[in-house]
Amino acid sequence: MEKFGIPSSLLPGKAYINGAWVDGKAGQTFEVRNPASGELLTTIPCLGAVETEEAIGAAYQAFQTWKETTAKERSAILLKWSQLLMANQENLAKIVTLENGKPLAESRGEVAFSASFFEWYSEEAKRTYGDVIPTPVKSKRLVLIKQPIGVAGLITPWNFPAGMLARKVSAALAAGCTAVMKPAEDTPLTALAMTKLGEEAGLPAGVLNIIPCSRQNAASVGKVLCESQLVAAISFTGSSVVGKTLLAQSASTVKKVSMELGGNAPFIVFNSANLDQAVKATVGAKYRACGQTCVSPNRILVQDKIYDEFCSRFAEEVKKFVVGDGMKEGTTQGPLINERGLQKVQRHVDDALQHGGKLLVGGKPHSLGGTYFEPTVISEVSNKAIVFTEETFGPLAALVKFKTEDEAVAIANNSRHGLAGYFYSQDVSQAWRVAERLEVGMVGINEVAISMAPMAFGGVKESGLGREGSKYGLDEYMELKFLCFGGI
Repeated sequence: MEKFGIPSSLLPGKAYINGAWVDGKAGQTFEVRNPASGELLTTIPCLGAVETEEAIGAAYQAFQTWKETTAKERSAILLKWSQLLMANQENLAKIVTLENGKPLAESRGEVAFSASFFEWYSEEAKRTYGDVIPTPVKSKRLVLIKQPIGVAGLITPWNFPAGMLARKVSAALAAGCTAVMKPAEDTPLTALAMTKLGEEAGLPAGVLNIIPCSRQNAASVGKVLCESQLVAAISFTGSSVVGKTLLAQSASTVKKVSMELGGNAPFIVFNSANLDQAVKATVGAKYRACGQTCVSPNRILVQDKIYDEFCSRFAEEVKKFVVGDGMKEGTTQGPLINERGLQKVQRHVDDALQHGGKLLVGGKPHSLGGTYFEPTVISEVSNKAIVFTEETFGPLAALVKFKTEDEAVAIANNSRHGLAGYFYSQDVSQAWRVAERLEVGMVGINEVAISMAPMAFGGVKESGLGREGSKYGLDEYMELKFLCFGGI
């Protein structure tokens, strides 16, 4: 990776436990490859249950002193970490692109997004206010205080390797918790580089521990985190299937659990919408990160009077995409993360066409080979197609026609998932009605860039529990304690 000009200081190549960069006890390693080329980037230690237990013990010991630090002290470290991320933005972006495949421009944005969370929680750390309750008894005084919950087990996905670490770690540490984090096996290098900068920012030993492991060891590492009596909270971002498994494992010790799981986001375009804005926004939201985002529009619903024009203009925009290696400037769509992802997209495309869909653009693996897939647009998609019930997680836009507002809302809500939803309309009354009726945790109204540090990110139904970001994100890592003073 040195050929890309990334300094070796950001490539420690080891796990991080109790303030030390270490190998696994069994000496096992696993490969990290560039999805754009299949090229081997590096090999890093593959840890397992034994090392996870060690990291949990280190985090538990560190918690005894970290929880006693002042909010001001924690704030200073988080703010410096944010500044170091931005000072190293270009090199971090290269690491993200090399192991994830997204275009370098998107990776730069992700690093800035990550830094914003450390900055935000450096400020929110000072605002974990409690409450004073008016007493019904003259001799008593009633107070509520917030305290850090303890060791947090964090499990992050590969699609935003910098952003998801930032969103979880910044909140946990701001609250006064310590953490043990397992990054995704496809993208562990970003987590290790960011941790190196956290160390430079002044993180004490044991406050943050990073456990990289292969896919084969992921289940055992997750199980230890969920079942350990020393771990008080679990935060997971990933699929609903894995989330349910972790939730069941966490039940044995009654942990506090927050989860951001799969989505099946509806994107509704009403007749009154500004068509220029709607087309541009839908294309951007759908194909960002090659469609591999949990808030990516999975079902694009367009009202009948503008449907044909929208489909035509949408397809023309998609035809302009430049597919290729994310390290090359000008690339607008990189590869899918792995072969499994490519096979799923192809299955969704084939199924949509078999159910009567009309192929407008793409539809097959790209001529570049590997895990590249053509940006694809299919109109006239049937509600019997699996894209209606499964998250595609790839560059497939499924376009559906509807007639009435009620019909659109019914289609949008016909899902076991409810993470994000979007709609474009110039009718203010309609905007209020639809926003309130959509069964999702987040709604973009004439807007798609909804994720940012001050907002509460999370879903309903099988899309998860709890919230990340905003002042509410701290609640996932804190306990509310009631104090009753008597004899006053």
